[in-house]
Amino acid sequence: MFSLYKKELQSYFYSPFAYVITALFLLIFSFAFSSSISDLSGTQLTFSFPGMFYSNLYFFIFLIPALTMRMFSEERRTGTEILLMTSPLNVFQIVIAKFLAVATVYLTMLVLTLFFPIVTAATGGGVMWSSLACGYLGFFLWGLVCLAIGMLMSSFTESPVIAAILGEGAMLLLVFIDGIKSSGLFESLPKAAKVIGQFSTNERFVSFSEGIFKLSDLVFFLTTIILFVGWTIISVEKRRWSRG
Repeated sequence: MFSLYKKELQSYFYSPFAYVITALFLLIFSFAFSSSISDLSGTQLTFSFPGMFYSNLYFFIFLIPALTMRMFSEERRTGTEILLMTSPLNVFQIVIAKFLAVATVYLTMLVLTLFFPIVTAATGGGVMWSSLACGYLGFFLWGLVCLAIGMLMSSFTESPVIAAILGEGAMLLLVFIDGIKSSGLFESLPKAAKVIGQFSTNERFVSFSEGIFKLSDLVFFLTTIILFVGWTIISVEKRRWSRG
């Protein structure tokens, strides 16, 4: 499994692909950081930046599908899927290796953003490290959920573009689920709205971004990640059997 993980990781970093996505992410993060500084009324920056994580969430959903769209669809389009399926690895190992590879790319992107709090601390700003760590954990978990969704969509089609569109649609639905449950459609259906609200990632992400750690939120994110990864395994396994 490690060999496939290494191969997948190299496919990102041996091409400009990962670097372009990382550069765009850091650019967005830089704008959010600059905006936070410009809004300060005092002279000292206290760096917990719950707003930075939350604002970047909406921008980042347009970048994640670019990371996941080729995970399985490209294999199918180029015909290398049959080599993967006939390898000694089982479907579980294949899916986990691919997911860990893209998660490593995502983690690298987050680690690079530590530049901002480090510079803040070095220049005399106040850094709320406990709140910062909680915010990073929430953002990482939320990103893993989106990566798992994108990977699932990539397993459905041989077109990376269609996989990206499907992934984008699913992520937008996930982000705006709070607005859906508060819409007029569910005003007369409070019980249905409450059920839909249980799937809201926003409410749980807000707690992390504000430095509040809740075990229930952690369990929710981990369960959601496992659920979508599990569905991907089923999807790929079904295709493997259909090929004989």
